[in-house]
Amino acid sequence: MVKGGVLVLFWCLTLSAAGQTPLHPPRRDWFPQAPPLPAPTGPVVRVSTVEELFRAADTIKPGGTILIADGHYRMPRYFELRTDDVTLRGESGRPEQVVLDGVDSRHGELLGITGCSGVTVAGVTLQNVRWNALKINSNLGTTQVTVYNCIFHNVWQRAIKGPAVPADQRDRFRPSDCRIQYCLFYNDRPKQYDDDPADTPENFRGNYVGGIDVMFARRWTICDNVFVGIQGRTGEARGAVFLWHDTQDCVVERNIVLDCDSGICLGNSHRPADVAMHCRRCVVRNNFVVRCPENGILADYTEDCRILHNSIHDPDSRLKRLIRLVHDNRGLIVANNLLSGSAPRIETTDKILMRDNAVGDFAAVFRDTAAGDLHLLRAAAGIVDAGQPWTETPEDIDRQRRDSTPDLGADELDP
Repeated sequence: MVKGGVLVLFWCLTLSAAGQTPLHPPRRDWFPQAPPLPAPTGPVVRVSTVEELFRAADTIKPGGTILIADGHYRMPRYFELRTDDVTLRGESGRPEQVVLDGVDSRHGELLGITGCSGVTVAGVTLQNVRWNALKINSNLGTTQVTVYNCIFHNVWQRAIKGPAVPADQRDRFRPSDCRIQYCLFYNDRPKQYDDDPADTPENFRGNYVGGIDVMFARRWTICDNVFVGIQGRTGEARGAVFLWHDTQDCVVERNIVLDCDSGICLGNSHRPADVAMHCRRCVVRNNFVVRCPENGILADYTEDCRILHNSIHDPDSRLKRLIRLVHDNRGLIVANNLLSGSAPRIETTDKILMRDNAVGDFAAVFRDTAAGDLHLLRAAAGIVDAGQPWTETPEDIDRQRRDSTPDLGADELDP
């Protein structure tokens, strides 16, 4: 649907009459495609009812796999994994066919991972959640989590949440080495007050909603995901990807962010007294970001971070924040980005290394801006072969090797 000149995608799951199993979720052939996982190793527990699912979580042994049969599982309450090296996955490998639905749950959170490491969640849909769909309880000793080929649908605070680690635990523990890959995050519409009674006119005005929100992360990789329509009631939602509170050495790459209020955010302007920097040594590279008016890519209280080879399209942006740099950003490099719209908003006194960023109206150069496809259609002066190589970006958004004179933006034009 086109609303006010901006594409708004309202994607719906079609349910079969017999089993309430969702069929044929929306896909585009140029979205990242998840390779199938290998067959599980170790003990396998197969479940096909809600009761069996809860029982399996209580009895699964380390190294085991819970395989969920295709079906629509209306969850009555919060569900938790607490065992090391456990995999929870849909048996078919098609997340649209295995739906964990929080519509009837008496709790605001759907799936939690607590006090363990090495857990994988794959091939499932988590939908209709009032607060957090998947809570990585980093404040309770959780680390090394993988989320693979999952769908997060109509989640009204955070699809994936990693909360703050208590100050007395940070020296010895951080949620480390997590990976979120090949997931689809989308809401059918902007958030409303009825979706979340905790989000009131007195606090967030219906805008306390986002995709991935993580604090004190270390060595996370967030890659090959798609985010669509994560919007607040008044257009001021949090980031599709939001890393803050002394996050270190994380990579955000090859993601597609479409029609969200905020795109990829390294930090924000709220910095507690016990947090010196929000993000250190993080890299944002090879992403498509389309029509994210609050922030396309934000750096706010960062140190030695990199924003490289991203394609951002929002020529009608009301705030002109395709790239926004705010407060302290020591050692920040912004290079080889393709900005279809406004030049970077620089609201920092730190010296930023900015080079080889193209700014202009590039709609005619992209394959399909309405759909969010920012692959290059043709060679264009000032874009193709216009960059300088960076060791952090040897490949493009499709994992195609870049040559010694790389093209600007996320896509390296096919030779």
